Amino acid sequence: MAPAFKNTSPISSPIKKPASTGTAQHLKGLAPSAVEDSRTQDARAYEQLKKKGTDLEKYIFLSWLRNTNLDMFYRLVLGHLKEIAPIIYTPTVGQACQEFSHIYPFLAPPNAVDGLYIPLTEVDNIDEIIQNYKRSIPAGCEPDITVITDGSRILGLGDLGMNGMGIPVGKLQLYVAAGGLDPTRCLPIVLDFGTDNPKYLDDPLYLGIRQKRPQDAEFYAATEKVLKGLTNAFPGLFIQFEDFNTPHAFGLLEQWRNQILCFNDDIQGTGSVVLSAFISAIRLAGIPAKDQRILFVGAGSAGVGVAKQLVDYLEIEHKIPEEQAKAMFWFVDSRGMITANRGDTLADHKVYFARQDNGDTQCKSLEETLEYVRPTALIGLSTIHKAFNEKILTRLNEINPTGRPIVFPLSNPMTKAECTFEEAMRFTNNRVLFASGTEFPEYTVPGTDKPVVPVQANNCWVFPPIGLGAVLSKPKCITDTMIFAVSKALANSLNEQERASGELLPRIERIREVSAEVAAAFIHQAVREGLARDEKWIALVNQSGLSSGTNAQPDGVFSQDVLAEVKKSIWAPAQSVPPFVPNKL
Repeated sequence: MAPAFKNTSPISSPIKKPASTGTAQHLKGLAPSAVEDSRTQDARAYEQLKKKGTDLEKYIFLSWLRNTNLDMFYRLVLGHLKEIAPIIYTPTVGQACQEFSHIYPFLAPPNAVDGLYIPLTEVDNIDEIIQNYKRSIPAGCEPDITVITDGSRILGLGDLGMNGMGIPVGKLQLYVAAGGLDPTRCLPIVLDFGTDNPKYLDDPLYLGIRQKRPQDAEFYAATEKVLKGLTNAFPGLFIQFEDFNTPHAFGLLEQWRNQILCFNDDIQGTGSVVLSAFISAIRLAGIPAKDQRILFVGAGSAGVGVAKQLVDYLEIEHKIPEEQAKAMFWFVDSRGMITANRGDTLADHKVYFARQDNGDTQCKSLEETLEYVRPTALIGLSTIHKAFNEKILTRLNEINPTGRPIVFPLSNPMTKAECTFEEAMRFTNNRVLFASGTEFPEYTVPGTDKPVVPVQANNCWVFPPIGLGAVLSKPKCITDTMIFAVSKALANSLNEQERASGELLPRIERIREVSAEVAAAFIHQAVREGLARDEKWIALVNQSGLSSGTNAQPDGVFSQDVLAEVKKSIWAPAQSVPPFVPNKL
């Protein structure tokens, strides 16, 4: 994204009258005579945004603004984050990705370089590609962070090929808006490795290479060339893998997590934010952690990643042995309850949670599995719209007459969500502890006039502070215990009002404040594990008295000195209010 932000046209900064007659800057007659401050210009931009008839039109408008006036764009985002976040990311980014080849020319000026498009046919020329990129950016704007995808599993929409570029672009906007990373040092990348989607192969306007996806051996070899090229050119680059298909998501993370500074948001980020919401839910459920029976619907990379982090939590926080903790989880996929003796060959990532205690019982549907498991918690990552129907939710509520049922429909976008907030409330007699993957409107309980705010377990609560903490402290790698510390810090960040309202995560208006705290906890954990490489942060953590040596148990703590330094590191748009005062342009 970096070079597009260095636009020198008059609209890239507030128009000012020259000090004298205007002849020195040769602007006389080339712009209206009014002299404006940024507030007036921001108000004009917001007015134009509100006039757009559809969310996709708003997305296109905001993309053009980002590529022509960086500071105005982020002032607008930070001033209206709750309203704009669903436009620049989920759910609107899903539609933007589906239409990406059709709207691409209208997202930025013709000369703007908005990331790297790396075709499979050009991976042997990765060094030349990177040099081209370096020449296109100003000195000192080498990337600190990249989000990289091959478009093979975009949200719940499937294989979108090169069109998946909208996801890295959107993700990095949230790294900036929520985490305060420098937008001129962010690099979105799409690996244009083809597509198996005939819709795009047959689309005359499709902008990617027109061939089927490679086999695994070629995929991993090509990806290795790209990653080695990037890390050689930009040592210490933080790499986020995003929206790869499930086998490749696990395969890339397993291959690279101990070699380079990398992270998979679908596996680790989703797991982290759901764990944080789950920690809060356990505190309110009235059912002890050891007695929870957790049923997952959907067994892809995100579902298994979430469940493994919940297992770690039960082990670390509640001292439940691993095998006993693992036995608290059941999974349902397209063939029913996952068991070791189901008769099919399970994908590698499903084997860990396959039941071996079911005897001859095989459940073919969610409804059958619900009766067999009698769960306390229902977590959906299936992308099956309305999978949690009235019958399922009503029965879950009946199964848990004394404790509050936990329902997390986490699939994105809204058209893939397992249920809505209103449905979860109505069909559980308003007792549900709820967190979703997409945004839902408030719900007013019948007979009251007080709206209940639904919790969105959006990854934007965790990946921005992880990225910020990683860019600052430069750990050798990112460990599961660092991710756990992030979850704990997020769960502990709720203020008194949020706790009193029974909310599971903080309110979005506080996201920059919370991100700073969570990043501070990440840095503490990185130093405590002996993996941080930046001497400044090592010294600060060691001076705090909260460092207890290598492999210290993650507890999400941080010192005020470290937090203060993190806040100083957070980027804010020019001529803006301080970054911790949201909704005031």
